[in-house]
Amino acid sequence: MSKASTYAGLPALGVLDWPALEDQLNGYGYAMTPPVLSPEQCAEVAEMFDDDTRFRGTVIMARHAYGEGSYRYFADPLPPLVQTLRESCYPALAAIANRWAQRLGERSFPEMLDGLLAECAVLGQHRPTPLVLRYGPGGYNCLHQDVYGDLTFPLQLLVMLSRPDEDFTGGESVFVEQRPRQQSRPMVVRPGQGQAVIFPVRHRPKRGTRGDHRVQVRHGVSAVHTGERYVLGIIFHNAR
Repeated sequence: MSKASTYAGLPALGVLDWPALEDQLNGYGYAMTPPVLSPEQCAEVAEMFDDDTRFRGTVIMARHAYGEGSYRYFADPLPPLVQTLRESCYPALAAIANRWAQRLGERSFPEMLDGLLAECAVLGQHRPTPLVLRYGPGGYNCLHQDVYGDLTFPLQLLVMLSRPDEDFTGGESVFVEQRPRQQSRPMVVRPGQGQAVIFPVRHRPKRGTRGDHRVQVRHGVSAVHTGERYVLGIIFHNAR
């Protein structure tokens, strides 16, 4: 398969500086890309939210004390744009994940997404996990981790679909690192429309005076003040 066909419809993926993104992940605990989706593609995905035929499930967050807002999991087959984003980002993220695994003495992961999903299937994790989230005024998301079964791929990403300070105000992405024997470290991120934020699902390695150790990470969203905030989430492991 040619590089052009690999990134069909998403040419920005083909020029991402993955070594620089890995440096951000190791240094800051998250990484932010240049825009990977155009404004038109962002609008296309956001408009899918009200199309029931595209989704396998909907979660009203207040019913579960998750926060305020709602999110919907895509059904198989995923929309081509979402499938391309998931497949194309996975190999570079798997390489980072495997370097992290070596540092922490953990299991490694397949080089391609199909291999990961095959391992998920063996463990009964068949349901796709990419999702679209919508928050209105007062909407927020409590700190959490996206673990859907025994197999958890250690990295995920979100893509901002709305225009901060135009379509909505507030609604920052929040990450909290729980460091051993230290107070937790909060991080607030404000991606622009089309930008992706890459971050750990559960933990990441951090080098200390005695070598690498695990730093636990949770993520959430601060309160939206006005407007509506749409986000695309790409999780690579499937759910039970």
